[in-house]
Amino acid sequence: MTTSSTGTPDGVTLRPLSGPDELDLFCKLSYVLDHELEDDLATGRRVPAWMWVALRGDRVLARLAWWTKKAGGEPLFLDFFDLDPELPEQERAEIGLRLLETATAAVVPAGAARPEFGRFLPADWREVPETRARLETLFGVLEASGARPLVERLRLEWLPGTPVPGPTGRLEFRPVRDREDLVALMTPVMEGTLDAHGQADLASGLSPRDAAEQHYDEEFAHYASPQEWWQVAQLPGTGEPVGFVVPARNNYNHTIAYIGVLPAHRGKGYIDDILAEGTRILAAQDVPRIRAATDLSNVPMANSFARTGYTTFQRAIDFVWDTPGAAPS
Repeated sequence: MTTSSTGTPDGVTLRPLSGPDELDLFCKLSYVLDHELEDDLATGRRVPAWMWVALRGDRVLARLAWWTKKAGGEPLFLDFFDLDPELPEQERAEIGLRLLETATAAVVPAGAARPEFGRFLPADWREVPETRARLETLFGVLEASGARPLVERLRLEWLPGTPVPGPTGRLEFRPVRDREDLVALMTPVMEGTLDAHGQADLASGLSPRDAAEQHYDEEFAHYASPQEWWQVAQLPGTGEPVGFVVPARNNYNHTIAYIGVLPAHRGKGYIDDILAEGTRILAAQDVPRIRAATDLSNVPMANSFARTGYTTFQRAIDFVWDTPGAAPS
């Protein structure tokens, strides 16, 4: 991998940041996660070599950056990719593609899977012509590089003071005992999942059990918040498991990280009881907000969040590259 800069005949230089002191340069274009960059750099979730800019003189024409979960990790997610809206559309797209190809070839080892791209979007992005046009140009650049859209998601938020439905008595709750306790419940939920990422895991050849273990080990195992918050829902009297919820605190927010109802108990409205329990647990911690997300196509889950007092404050879209390796030349 290389971090050297490259120049082009039209006077555009493509290069990574030289260090954290160039963060102001990177932020000459803007995105809703700009406020997280300083801390991400300090904690090692980002490194300057993964943060690239396209420059003409001191003007930033495009930028992108990868993220990882903890210091020392490989780049896991491409979550910054911005193009100068003042450029003509064709030039904007051409420079964006050159930056994406050059930076990917430098950061992602040849033959390795290219990290997924994700972007937060205004909730009404399709209804605002200017916003839609700019985003569709960006999406066109991704598709020209070989990416395809995987899923669009609703980003949801619960705020203090919002009423939470009380317990109905239909279910009892107990803390998750250990890894096996939760993975054993996640496995049958994974089999019939409506979640696009879960479906992609199964389509890749993972068994439901393998996908559940991977999800646990790559995400849940790294939460610093108490595991006692994680709850299994069960039928009163018999103790038969119905589902589970994972309230947690990630690097940025308190969140309903995962929620599921076992196939044998679907269609009975239990999802509302389980979501309300997870929300009550986090609300009791006096949190400033609770965040969650669900696929746009998962209408039952979206409806449950709405009934529990969550509102859609943004959307998100994810793109994936099905062919491993560096960007096309």
